[in-house]
Amino acid sequence: MSETISEKLKKELCTSSKNGLLKVDDKIIAESNSFAEGYKTFLDKAKTEREAVVAAIKLAEENGFCEFDRTKKYIAGDRIYINNRGKSIALCVIGSEPVEKGINISAAHIDSPRLDLKPNPLYEEIELALFKTHYYGGIKKYQWTAIPLALHGVFALKDGTVKEVCIGEDDNEPKLVINDLLPHLAQEQSKRTLNEGIKGEELNVLIGSHPFKDDKGSELVKLNILKLLNEKYGIVEDDFLSAELEIVPAFKACDIGFDRSMVGAYGQDDRVCAYPALTAIIDVKNPKKTAIAILADKEEVGSMGNTGLESDFLRYVIGDLAKMQGGDGTVAIRNSKCLSADVNAGLDPTFQDVMERRNASRLNYGVVVTKYTGARGKAGTSDASAEYMAEIRRLLDDNSIIWQSGELGKVDLGGGGTVAQFIANMGIDVVDLGVPVLSMHAPFETTAKLDIYMCYRAMYEFMK
Repeated sequence: MSETISEKLKKELCTSSKNGLLKVDDKIIAESNSFAEGYKTFLDKAKTEREAVVAAIKLAEENGFCEFDRTKKYIAGDRIYINNRGKSIALCVIGSEPVEKGINISAAHIDSPRLDLKPNPLYEEIELALFKTHYYGGIKKYQWTAIPLALHGVFALKDGTVKEVCIGEDDNEPKLVINDLLPHLAQEQSKRTLNEGIKGEELNVLIGSHPFKDDKGSELVKLNILKLLNEKYGIVEDDFLSAELEIVPAFKACDIGFDRSMVGAYGQDDRVCAYPALTAIIDVKNPKKTAIAILADKEEVGSMGNTGLESDFLRYVIGDLAKMQGGDGTVAIRNSKCLSADVNAGLDPTFQDVMERRNASRLNYGVVVTKYTGARGKAGTSDASAEYMAEIRRLLDDNSIIWQSGELGKVDLGGGGTVAQFIANMGIDVVDLGVPVLSMHAPFETTAKLDIYMCYRAMYEFMK
């Protein structure tokens, strides 16, 4: 039966919305599943920004990258990285064109919502030892109670020694926990709003109950904990003042669904984009324009600080590369383009009322292009130009990449920001492109394998 005129017009003129898994063949699905295996391994190794940098450097060096040396001159095809204080990193492949003609940049962040230990965290109450915490980024505090937790980070000692800490990840290691009130006695707690169900000062981590074997003195459980930490790391209580210690979920990344089509893990915002950016830059060999993948810290708290993208780190990287060739870093910045690799909120079947369905991203519909971010009246937004949007659309379609557009919820309900605004402030064309996520900012988030792979494909085609 032949198509009607209206059917032909719809095909020519109307947007086609179809589940990506129905658009691709078995080969692409197999590639997506294979890519997800490496991604899950990365997630388990990189639960903090420091660990993500270590994992990135290891993978980069295995693939021919070396640390940038300002005294050397690099040529087309050379592969270098710049490590910024162990908490952010830029990986570069030198292009055949001069850096002054512009750089193709993929920018993701490797920090995630978590609980940080306070400077004086350790205390004892009713013969139990606990840590005081200060939450980092936007969290629902009640989600962090009654789940297994791990401690990651470093102690920096006065003599310059840095002691790495990771407790709670191996199956034979102890876990930590934040306790909640039993429902039998929670009548007053239940009257609180959901936001106040657990208060910030109630996010206290239980770490021990065994007193030091001495009948004299007080706080013997705390003393026993300090003794154990001293034996393992050589630290004393004052060393907490120069430590960066993070409480994260002790979950492992895993497949979700009977069909294994999704990934569940902590920290997928934004390592679900950081890993595709990292693997894409590694797979780029001889680009025309110099390519950079920058994995940044501090996005979840505003990108401030010398490891966040509101700093001049990216500007200095581009400047150093231009200077190496006798060029002008400012000119290189003006000619550069960027994909801000950050997540969007996936449409959840249970909570559809907060989304505007025509402009919401969905799992398995591909990588999400978000023209603008911000809250409510586009406050704090980076709004990509129509011309740059057209350029990215062409790139994605020409390379058969499954993609969709999306906003972060209904206009009056909130919103969010990404690093795009800070890169745009440099005068660089930028648009957000990333993976839709369910349960964003929760201790356990869900993504779709096809979307993750399409994010990688988009990053690779952009940077190559």
